Amino acid sequence: MQTFKNNFLLAMPNLVDPMFKNSLVYICEHTSEGAMGLIVNHPNKIKLNKIFDQLEISYEKGKNFEDTLKGGPLSSDRGFVLHSPCSKSWESTSKISENIAISTSKDILFDIAKGNGPSELLVILGYSSWSPGQLERELTESSWLTMPSDQDILFNSDPLEKASQAARLMGFELKNLMPSHGNA
Repeated sequence: MQTFKNNFLLAMPNLVDPMFKNSLVYICEHTSEGAMGLIVNHPNKIKLNKIFDQLEISYEKGKNFEDTLKGGPLSSDRGFVLHSPCSKSWESTSKISENIAISTSKDILFDIAKGNGPSELLVILGYSSWSPGQLERELTESSWLTMPSDQDILFNSDPLEKASQAARLMGFELKNLMPSHGNA
């Protein structure tokens, strides 16, 4: 089985699900049991300091924290921190690749609030998943284009520009794609 773990999925124009329209998804896990990924280009209106307030985590007041991202339609109250690996490990951290890890425990938020978190990170609420064979079927339907992930796009790009930048890495402009309707 080919795995797409540590790859991007770029939504193609014929993908009609509004949650995934114009999405760039980072695949965190892909096995014969299904796949799990995080949309990395849909900003959420929830700022990180609001989450700190809700969880009663102290932080420097007045500090401007980035918006969180909408990771997908499932469990929008569940948080994920996608980040570059560092010397510190948290209670629930898994390495996805040499350059990317994911943490799901609250202890990483305490370090982020103090400025001691990973140097590159995204805080994402919710996730996306595919049942066994579903992602493979969607790929044959041309709903997604797969490509190797890019750490710079993932962590250092404006969320609204990530999908276009990923398309450019593949050699095309996303805005020039048209939905496909039928076969010639």
